[in-house]
Amino acid sequence: MTTELRRLRNYINGEFRDAADGRTIDVINPATGEVYATSPLSGQADVDAAMEAAAAAFPAWRDSTPAERQKVLLKIADAFEERAEDLIAAEVENTGKPVALTASEEIPPMVDQIRFFAGAARLLEGRSAGEYMEGLTSIVRREPVGVCAQVAPWNYPMMMAVWKFAPALAAGNTVVLKPSDTTPASTVLMAEIIGQIVPKGVFNVVCGDRDTGRAMVEHPTPAMASITGSVRAGMQVAESAAKDVKRVHLELGGKAPVVVFEDTDIDKAVEDISMAGFFNAGQDCTAATRVLVHESIHDEFVSALAKAAAATKTGQPDDEDVLYGPLNNANQLKQVSGFIDRLPAHAKVEAGGQRVGDKGYFYAPTVVSGLKQDDEIIQNEVFGPVITVQSFTDEAQALEYANGVEYALASSVWTKDHARAMRMSKALDFGCVWINTHIPLVAEMPHGGFKKSGYGKDLSGYGFEDYTRIKHVMTSLG
Repeated sequence: MTTELRRLRNYINGEFRDAADGRTIDVINPATGEVYATSPLSGQADVDAAMEAAAAAFPAWRDSTPAERQKVLLKIADAFEERAEDLIAAEVENTGKPVALTASEEIPPMVDQIRFFAGAARLLEGRSAGEYMEGLTSIVRREPVGVCAQVAPWNYPMMMAVWKFAPALAAGNTVVLKPSDTTPASTVLMAEIIGQIVPKGVFNVVCGDRDTGRAMVEHPTPAMASITGSVRAGMQVAESAAKDVKRVHLELGGKAPVVVFEDTDIDKAVEDISMAGFFNAGQDCTAATRVLVHESIHDEFVSALAKAAAATKTGQPDDEDVLYGPLNNANQLKQVSGFIDRLPAHAKVEAGGQRVGDKGYFYAPTVVSGLKQDDEIIQNEVFGPVITVQSFTDEAQALEYANGVEYALASSVWTKDHARAMRMSKALDFGCVWINTHIPLVAEMPHGGFKKSGYGKDLSGYGFEDYTRIKHVMTSLG
């Protein structure tokens, strides 16, 4: 007996459609390794149709009042709350994440973030009018940029979709959003929900692979391309967008340093850092995966962290005792395993270091010590449940090691010394510095990095402004 696969479809101009040429991709549940759905493998014709719909819808949406857009976003937030169980089920099939944690850690912040941008919609204002030249009055207008081509990642498919569409719609833009080819289910469900609230063409979803995303970015219609993904993908988007001078918004990889000084409460730090390192199987650009510990407490800290890793569980989504589920796909399992397989001789695996089971893509919580600054696993993003530990001698060396990578998204400092914390927060070259905590995010504060972690901000008023353009209007008083 065969089970019929679920059939996911694109959402274009207010209706669900298959890919124009009928091509599909198998979608795999990473907790089982089994195919559970098919998704469109969209081509140029599908991208053209979505862009045409978004462009046609843009003038009316742009000219809607901020109050009208706010009302729409608030309705979307309410609808997401009402359909929370359906969204959780879709996301769990997408990712294999624990059901309970998806319900508690993703739905509430998503809804809150949509409501934040609903409020931000009514704060679209320029500087006050004034006379900066005799006889002439200047006015600054802040306007939407136009159609936005948006590409979301597979690590947080629902939440990253919200980070994309909410500020864009709030500012008066229209959207063509592509989910990852491995995690389209929750985004297609979002389209079903949003489509009942927004005018047709305002929000469109096109499923597909890298070539689909490339066609979106290279399309002449969008005024802006926004992606959350790998550094390689971001560089390709920036290169493609440069051909017709599109705006680009990039939230890319991370390699967050976690700097632990000798005056830290070791037990609390280990508890919080292990949670922030292993949550979501370490598949988070801000994950606490690169720990730097003062030499005087290094051995004690490593021992405690290894015990915490050994006590951390991974497993099936319905197991309430697990902290995280599987890696997202077979390629990611291969990548994480490869980092461990290639460890240099001076490295020591203190905990984990192996796949868990032979069904799905589970990997054990892992701690690796004895590493040097130029080791591959220190310099490159693992994106898995692997925490590395290095030793440092003083504040200067801690900063040298912390800043000595190409990524610059997030970081944290653990100390009771306020002056030291302030010095470190100033000197750390990262878009976010947490002090005695790691990974909390709030809608009101910006999220985004420097260097190869990209540019542009998600969340906050800064993220909202990224989806607007500035126009100067000058009028004669004569």
